[in-house]
Amino acid sequence: MDVLKTLTTSSWQEPFPTHLQTEMTDALESGQVLFFPKLAFQLTENEQHVFSPSYVNLKSKNISFNKMTNEVRGLASDVPAEKYAFLQSFLLRFANQAQDFVEAVFPHYQSSIVMGRTSFRPVEVNGRISSYRKDDTRLHVDAFPSNPNHGWRILRVFCNINPFDQPRVWRLGEPFEDVVKQFLPKLKKPLPGSAALLHLLKITKKRRTAYDHFMLQLHDNMKADTVYQQKALQQEIRFPSNSTWIVQTDHVSHAAMSGQHLLEQTFYLPIHAMQDESRSPLRVLEKIMQRALI
Repeated sequence: MDVLKTLTTSSWQEPFPTHLQTEMTDALESGQVLFFPKLAFQLTENEQHVFSPSYVNLKSKNISFNKMTNEVRGLASDVPAEKYAFLQSFLLRFANQAQDFVEAVFPHYQSSIVMGRTSFRPVEVNGRISSYRKDDTRLHVDAFPSNPNHGWRILRVFCNINPFDQPRVWRLGEPFEDVVKQFLPKLKKPLPGSAALLHLLKITKKRRTAYDHFMLQLHDNMKADTVYQQKALQQEIRFPSNSTWIVQTDHVSHAAMSGQHLLEQTFYLPIHAMQDESRSPLRVLEKIMQRALI
């Protein structure tokens, strides 16, 4: 299967016929990346100064925005109020545009999908390593230590807005089922009572399910295995400036190798809203491990 499904869409308001919506949903749920090489998030004249390095706290890898609270995080401590307000407006505009587009592409998801954080990633990926677990240049599937998702899908919209024609370079790895089979012997059961303790100590926002535990182990084991990183089936993809792509990052093995100035919108989707929930990481893990994980 070709890892990319390329579409010629160039407008965020383009209507999609039903057969194409079904086709794109099937491709996404099968583990493909929907790639829109002509779909750019156009900045207004007032937004051109968003590329200023003075905005970001250099200890953070991105600036994040919560549409529900209108809060912006990851900023430098000396960012004045007017720049804070500018970033609120800029990120809200992208969040709304991404949401409208996702609902147009996947109308089957519309009644169930939940918006997560919006982020602007102005820092160069290459050289931004603090530990192997946080090293996004290593192949991995997404799982969050502090925010268990209880089997919900992680769907992300990415836009490369780099003003210098610099691509966002990714590696895309082998299918999820192959990843699970590769690392299954290393996946250890959670200690009795550990999920309750982590939640009690506020290390996690919710209790981890067995699914969350195994997905986090999968994420960590993939990143820790340097031989796997070199020898796993993979290919390099270069997403050019002014392009957009959509991917379910809990399902697709990926690594971000280089690039700067990226917009990203996260969505969460319960598996019952999928066109085919048997393709979800939860159902794949349960099938392979022959046990319920939620």
